[in-house]
Amino acid sequence: MPAPLKAGEILRERYQLERIIGQGGMGNIYLANDLRLQGRQCAVKEVAHDMSLDPDMLKEVRDQFFREATVLARLDHPNLPKVSDFFSIDNLDYLVMDYVPGNDLRTIMMEARQNHRFIPEEDVLNWANQIANALTYLHTQDPPVLHRDIKPSNLKLTPSGLLKLVDFGLVKILAKGEVTITVLQGQGTAIYTPLEQYGGDMGHTGIRSDIFSFGATLYHLLTNEAPADARERFLDPAALISPRQINPEVSIRTERAILHAMNLHPDQRPATAEDFRRILLGNQPVILQNVQSASSLRDLFRTGHDVILLASSGALMLLALLLSIF
Repeated sequence: MPAPLKAGEILRERYQLERIIGQGGMGNIYLANDLRLQGRQCAVKEVAHDMSLDPDMLKEVRDQFFREATVLARLDHPNLPKVSDFFSIDNLDYLVMDYVPGNDLRTIMMEARQNHRFIPEEDVLNWANQIANALTYLHTQDPPVLHRDIKPSNLKLTPSGLLKLVDFGLVKILAKGEVTITVLQGQGTAIYTPLEQYGGDMGHTGIRSDIFSFGATLYHLLTNEAPADARERFLDPAALISPRQINPEVSIRTERAILHAMNLHPDQRPATAEDFRRILLGNQPVILQNVQSASSLRDLFRTGHDVILLASSGALMLLALLLSIF
């Protein structure tokens, strides 16, 4: 990750940095003052690429950053921060978007946990409705836009109660009939990441991948406990504790909807954010399906290496079980 820039530094003769407001594997996020529009504050996201890449590959990665940033700049929805500018300085690329004041949902959840209470289900469902609005908008673009990093810390609640889905660090644009390479590269947070997203950018990530992360986020918000991640569940289907075992105040309908969204196989999740909204909030029954076989899940991985790792781990667990029996 590049060294932090200094407070007061001006980028592109326009954005005066105030302080760091976020950090990630790809760079820092800065709060900045827009010197052309007095009083406007914005968030400037720094994107550092892997400079060890082959020059042709690095050029392709950076070119694609600009193609996808152009798509993001066209998005306009109340539950999304507006991307207003993008540019490069030396080996770094920058994405400029609206600064969203308020607390993120992870902070709100941690405060509830420290006070030995749960966030009311009504509040979480209100937020879920707004997340569904944002995802429906993104997924119905032409081509569709995937967020791929939905989690409580990427959801900010403004003082007015409006929820914003922030940080497009892993955004992916779907080409017709297939997927493209992710430009703003990185890895999603494991506990919210579906199996199919582990294998890189050459496979089956789709709209249902965001649905999984959406469901895992709601699980965490309602229980104050992180769900078992997908790889752990692949090896041990019983690893995921039902939300009502942790928080009995969660309604049966909400629990079933969340578990439906968190199914390991994408084909057994709701097809769209709108479908998930109807299942979660009403007007559509919840039909839970179990993953039929490990072989069908192996098809989700793009590399044999990932399958070998999972298979090896599973074999070790089976061996341990047999030894305990005999």
